[in-house]
Amino acid sequence: MTAQARSILITGCSSGIGYHTAKWFRDKGWRVFASCRKPEDVERLRAEGFDCLQLDVDDTTSIQTALDEVLARSGGRLDALFNNAGFGQPGAAEDITRLAMREQFETNLFGPWELTNAVLKAMRAQGHGRIVFNSSILGFAAMRWRGAYNASKYAMEGLCDTLRQELHGTDIHVALVEPGPIESRFRPNALEKFLKHVDIDGSVHRDNYRKQLERLKKEGHAAPFTLPASAVAEAVWLAVTSKRPRARYRVTFPTKLFWYLKRLLPTRWLDTLSRASA
Repeated sequence: MTAQARSILITGCSSGIGYHTAKWFRDKGWRVFASCRKPEDVERLRAEGFDCLQLDVDDTTSIQTALDEVLARSGGRLDALFNNAGFGQPGAAEDITRLAMREQFETNLFGPWELTNAVLKAMRAQGHGRIVFNSSILGFAAMRWRGAYNASKYAMEGLCDTLRQELHGTDIHVALVEPGPIESRFRPNALEKFLKHVDIDGSVHRDNYRKQLERLKKEGHAAPFTLPASAVAEAVWLAVTSKRPRARYRVTFPTKLFWYLKRLLPTRWLDTLSRASA
C-alpha cells in the first residue's frame, strides 16, 4: 500500500503567487487543493489538471463549503494551509472610507483567519499541520498611499505571532512569508480598487495620485529587484517542509534590507527612506 500523499489547501490561485505555489507543490508530489474566487478561474485550473475548487474568503458559507469538500476528498486530513488570497487598496489614509477599509480587512485578514480557525480543528484532531500566511514587506514597513494594506498586514503579523505562541507544544506550526516586489497581478487588482474607492480628483493628494496611477498602469516591473512568483513558492515550501520552520521568510532584497534598517535606524530616518521609496 502506498503512503497517502501529503495535502495542502492554497487560496487565491487564479494567478501569481497562488498559482505558482500550487504548481510547485504539485510538481513535488503533494495533493494540492487549489482554490479561486471566480468560477471561470476554477474551470481554467481544472482544465490544467489542478484539483481546484471555488472559495471566496469574503464569504463564511463559501469558506465552510470549500473546507468540507477538501476534507471529504482527503479523508479528513489536511497537512498544510497557505493563506494567499488578498489585494492591496491604494490611497492616502485620509481618503480611505470605512467601506474600503472593511473590504481590505475582510479579504486580507478576517476571511483567512476564519479559514485558519476552521482548519485548526482538523489539524488538532490529526495532531500536526503547517499554516502559512502571505504577508508583505508592508507588514512591518509602512509606506505612503498604502495605509489600508499596511494595516491589514500589520494586523496579520500580530495575530500570527500570537497564534504561534498559543500553538507551542503542538506539532502545528505557523509561519509568515514576507515578499517584496513579485511578478503578479497585484498592480492591476490594486488599480481596480483605487478607482472604485478613492475620489482622485477631489483629494488634496491628487497630484501624487497621478504618479500612483502611472505606476499601477505601467507594463512590466514597476520596482527594482522584482522576483518571479516562484521565489515565494520556494519560501512556502520551506515553511511547510522544514523540521523547524522559521517564524518569517523574507523574500526579495528590499524586504531583507528594510527588516535590518528598521532595527538599526531611528524612526525619523526610516520615515525619510520610506517616503523616498513610495
